[in-house]
Amino acid sequence: MTDKTRIVISSDHADIAMRQAIAARVAELGYEAVDIGPTTSESTHYPKHGEADARMVASGDCALGILLCGTGQGIMMAANKVKGIRCGVCSDTFSARMIREHNNANMLSMGARVIGEGLALDIVDAFLGAAFEGGRHGTRVDMITAIEGA
Repeated sequence: MTDKTRIVISSDHADIAMRQAIAARVAELGYEAVDIGPTTSESTHYPKHGEADARMVASGDCALGILLCGTGQGIMMAANKVKGIRCGVCSDTFSARMIREHNNANMLSMGARVIGEGLALDIVDAFLGAAFEGGRHGTRVDMITAIEGA
């Protein structure tokens, strides 16, 4: 069973301060922020962080996940390799809202070297404030899920 209040947050070494600000915002919004690191700015490999975050979402331990790396792309690619994960990279609030409403995304990725902290927090607000619309979008999400089993 998914804990709807837990949001897992991870990054590589690109911007730990931004990740911590996001964790604080998540907590301000009434969720439990599960920050799984890293804790230092020593170079680390984004695939292991994307996978760890995604496995917590896929298992149901956390409802949603938020990721950061330099561009948001690499860590998103790693997360999307985990069955059941739908993660999108967003650099704007419209896309963050739409990946939840239309794609039922369960993870958000952002580029710490692409956007600033203020915009990142607005994107988190948009992502967490949106809900899946279902309907025709549900059919499309089912089609995406079917690809995983092919």
